[in-house]
Amino acid sequence: MATGTMGSNATTSLTSLLNSRAMVPADLATMQLAIKDDLTNTHPVWPGGYSSHNQLFIPNRGVLQVLPGDYVGVDANGWPILVSAYSIATGGWTHT
Repeated sequence: MATGTMGSNATTSLTSLLNSRAMVPADLATMQLAIKDDLTNTHPVWPGGYSSHNQLFIPNRGVLQVLPGDYVGVDANGWPILVSAYSIATGGWTHT
């Protein structure tokens, strides 16, 4: 398993990772380092933004449960995006 890209079929790509039992720690770390605080002027990395316990911490907003088959993407500004396995499977998204 490795980080890839994803995006709606009409937009540019995001760095992404498929949530599965095969997630490599280095890929999880890549995602953790990509998630940033959008409210602090220097936009530091949000500590533990994506946990190996299937939780996605949305900076300054709360926690989302990530289920098997879901994709977590991060845009160029460090903002995390959760896309459900159902939404990925039914079209409208391109991913590697």
